[in-house]
Amino acid sequence: MTRAIPSSAHSANGLTVSTGSAALPRYSTLTTTVPKEFVHRAGVAEVMLTDWFRKDDLHFSVAAQWPRGHAFFTSVAGCHDPLIAAETIRQVGSLLAHAEFDVPLDFQFVMWDLRLEIHPAHLAIGGAPASLDMDVTCRDVKRRNNALTGLHYDVVMYRDGHVAATGGAAFTCMPPKVYRRVRGGRLADTVRALPLTAPTAPQAVGRVSPMDVVLSATSREDRWQLRVDTRHPILFEHPVDHVPGMTLVEAARQAAIATVGPHALPLSFTSEFTRYIELDEPCFIEARRISGDSTRILVTASQNDELAFSSLVTMELLPI
Repeated sequence: MTRAIPSSAHSANGLTVSTGSAALPRYSTLTTTVPKEFVHRAGVAEVMLTDWFRKDDLHFSVAAQWPRGHAFFTSVAGCHDPLIAAETIRQVGSLLAHAEFDVPLDFQFVMWDLRLEIHPAHLAIGGAPASLDMDVTCRDVKRRNNALTGLHYDVVMYRDGHVAATGGAAFTCMPPKVYRRVRGGRLADTVRALPLTAPTAPQAVGRVSPMDVVLSATSREDRWQLRVDTRHPILFEHPVDHVPGMTLVEAARQAAIATVGPHALPLSFTSEFTRYIELDEPCFIEARRISGDSTRILVTASQNDELAFSSLVTMELLPI
């Protein structure tokens, strides 16, 4: 990758070199995270990406590391949480947009789809944090006046040389002035979320803590109200003006587990985001099994009777 390194500064991966008057040794094995601003995180602890390299105009290598334990992305059947892979894929898009396609840091991003398929055999939690190498290919690149406005990207995630997961996403981005116009004044400092609703039983949705539950029961077993806790340190990691996409993916996971039973591992998600989901209006999550396949669950989110999100989730039933 090409990075401008000022005098008296170290490069992001520790390979630096110059302090203006004296050369320092090169350290080829040091690791750090990419700048948190590049992946839209407020806290360094939630940055999964550690490095990147441009292979050609639309082809990149990106490195990541997952902790052995995480407060929210907890282990599932001895494997790293599939949603930490989804979050890693999300971070890849914003990193490349800012670092390689010159999108300003104050631009707003809209995610339109997110895809993930995991290979559990290569996601087992080991004796050290998991190191991932990702091959990323960008396509359908859209520009206006030579500035990036959106793209699709596909990701193959390797661990120790084996494919651990595949996926990708699509997003568009826009300057603050355009975003304010699109949102009609509904900004993070002007919108207040609905009063917090009661969580459904954590064990029914694959969770331990009620704080991590994003579903509230309704009169129907296959329908829940989305539980929006803007104080949650991971799902609402920083102030936002609408429900984040990863919160909806978590809702899809929980609804799928509630449908098939708690002894299940999500193998894949194919999610589409069609509308903003507002914080101050109720949103309802529904789940139904795909006819003829008890392990595939279609989860939808609607607000004001309009479809806003859908996710086809494939589950693996685990031995009890």
